[in-house]
Amino acid sequence: MSTSIQDVAQQAGVSISTVSRSFTRPDLVSAKTRERVLAIADKLNFSLSRSAAALKSGRSLRIAVLMSGHIRLWFTASVIEGLNEVLHSEGYDISIFQVSSIEERKEFFDMLPVRRNADAVIVVSFDIDNDEIAQLASVDVPIVGINSVDAQARGFAAAINIDDAQGSTLAARHLINLGHRRIAYVSTDRDISLSFSVRNRFDAFTEHCRREGVEPQVIVCKVDADGRYEISDVVTQLMSLDEMPTAIACQEDGIALPLLFQLERNGLSVPGDVSLIGYDDSFYTDDIGLTTIRQDPVEMARKAARMTLDLIEEKPLEHPFVTCPAQLVVRASTSRVK
Repeated sequence: MSTSIQDVAQQAGVSISTVSRSFTRPDLVSAKTRERVLAIADKLNFSLSRSAAALKSGRSLRIAVLMSGHIRLWFTASVIEGLNEVLHSEGYDISIFQVSSIEERKEFFDMLPVRRNADAVIVVSFDIDNDEIAQLASVDVPIVGINSVDAQARGFAAAINIDDAQGSTLAARHLINLGHRRIAYVSTDRDISLSFSVRNRFDAFTEHCRREGVEPQVIVCKVDADGRYEISDVVTQLMSLDEMPTAIACQEDGIALPLLFQLERNGLSVPGDVSLIGYDDSFYTDDIGLTTIRQDPVEMARKAARMTLDLIEEKPLEHPFVTCPAQLVVRASTSRVK
C-alpha cells in the first residue's frame, strides 16, 4: 500500500500543511521540524510535489477570498496582508475575487459551480443576501466572514467583525461632546454599496445624533468609474448648504484625508472652522493629525485565517464569532465648537 501525506503527518506529529511546506517551501518550516518530516518521509518512501500534495490530501491548498471594493484600498489591502501572512506560511494560496459592481457580483455567483476548487471561502466586508449564502453553502466548504453582516444567522461557519455600531457611536458622541450641533456625515451611496460597513456606520452614527436631538446633514460621496472618491463634489455639496456644518464625520479615512486638504484649499481651517473625524486609522492619519476610529484589519484577517485553517482541519472553534471593539483616537482635527 502506498504511503499518503496523512501517514507522514501522523508519524511526524505535524499537520498535513507542514508536511507539504517541508517539501515545497522549506524556508517556512523550522530546520528541526523539516529534518524530522523528511526523515520520516524517506523512511516511508514518500515523495511530494505541490500537485501531489493536493491530490493526496484531497485538498486544493487554495482559499477563495470574496471582496467588495478595490484591492488598492487600505482596508482591503490590509486584509490581504493579514490573510497571506498566515495562509502562505501554511502552504495555502489565495484566490481573490474582487466584486466592485452589481454586474461583477452576478458573474461571480453565476460562475460559482465551476469554482469549487477551494478548501474554504472567506467573505470580506460584503453584504451578501440569503440566496447568495445558499449558493456559497452549496460549494460545501467552510465559509468565514470578515466584517460580514449577520454571519451566524446566515450560516457562516465563523466570522470576525469590527463593532461598527460602537465605533460610529464613539464618533458621534465625540463631536456632540465638543458642542457641535451642525454636523454633516459623508458616506458613499448606501443603496448601491456592496459593503455592509457603509450602512452599519451610517445607521449607528445618525441614530446616536438623533437621540441627542441632532439631525446630521447627509452628504453622498460619489465614486468614479475607477473607484476613486469624488472629493471635490463633496466640498461643493458642503459649501452649497445654507449653513456650513461645524463638524464633519466621514465613513472612512479614505474620504476624510483628501477632504481635509480640499477644505483648507477652499479657505476653511481644520479644526478652526470645521472639525473633521474619519474612521479606520489608516495610513498617514497619525502624521496628518486626523481624529479617527481605529480598527486593525491585519490582525482581524490573521484571526480569520487561523479560524479557516482550523475549520479545514475540522477542529472545533472555541469562539467562532468574534466582535472586535473600536477605539476613538483623538488628534488635531477636532476641537470644541466656537
